[in-house]
Amino acid sequence: MTHAIRIHSYGGPEVLRWETVDVPEPGQGQARVRHTAIGLNFIDTYERTGLYPLQLPAVLGREAAGVVEAVGPGVTQLKVGDRIAYAFNSAGAYSEARVLAAERLVRIPEGVSDNQAAALMLKGMTAQMLLRQTFRVRKGNTLLVTAAVGGVGSILVQWAKHLGAKVIAVVSTTAKAERARELGADHVVLSSEDWVAQTKALTKNRGVDVVYDSVGKDTFMGSLDCLRPRGLMVTYGNASGPVPPMAPLELSKRGSLFLTRPTLFHYIPTRTLLVRAASEMFDLVAKSVIDVHVGQTYPLQEAARAHVDLEARRTVGSTVLVP
Repeated sequence: MTHAIRIHSYGGPEVLRWETVDVPEPGQGQARVRHTAIGLNFIDTYERTGLYPLQLPAVLGREAAGVVEAVGPGVTQLKVGDRIAYAFNSAGAYSEARVLAAERLVRIPEGVSDNQAAALMLKGMTAQMLLRQTFRVRKGNTLLVTAAVGGVGSILVQWAKHLGAKVIAVVSTTAKAERARELGADHVVLSSEDWVAQTKALTKNRGVDVVYDSVGKDTFMGSLDCLRPRGLMVTYGNASGPVPPMAPLELSKRGSLFLTRPTLFHYIPTRTLLVRAASEMFDLVAKSVIDVHVGQTYPLQEAARAHVDLEARRTVGSTVLVP
């Protein structure tokens, strides 16, 4: 028996409950993991509210780090005692321990802490997907990042600068603006101002090559207006709510734009692709190209407080829950 944060109904942070749960022995191809750090993500709030429905009761959480406690028959890629991390396409990480498919676990390399790994797996591999696959950023590209000091945004800014791109960061406060500059953003604009007009001015009315937008409803149309003709709009989150239905003609009006809504797990369907993405990400952390900023930690039992702060945009960088 162990503990987990579960929900029995959809709603606000108050639906999160600390409960006793049973963790079985690992079966064929499985491993039992004792969590040491759990990543907090906006997708957790979407599932808590029912925007992304789950089968209830449910344990939230998509990414974590920990130690392998036991392995089932047929597991050869891991052994008891290995430090591992994962990002999963199904919830269940808000727990002290759980059983998982071993092929979806990756070893944490030396020089990367459990907190860093837990903060990196979903957000870091999302950044890898966005910068290296959804749109392959190269030297000379200009891009716009909304929520630029959030968990994914802060990684995007650093990684894009490493690739030689020019980065325009959109943030909500002057304090976050300073952090965006520390991360390497070339220009920083406030979402409370006319950031679309400022972006056009910064690009001499050309527009940016690609927008990475995790805010959703509040910034979507503005983000489209920041693109150059045939630019790419990448919407990958709904922090302000889901984007309303839009006529495809809006893309034509703005210069034959492209629009995509990628999901990480469509880009890492096999272990080979998973390990390749994780290895590239961990390598940049080891080389200090990416500084994983864990801005705050909370005891797992206080997950509700963490959700309140995340939704109020009081968090900076990544947030980790500690069992």
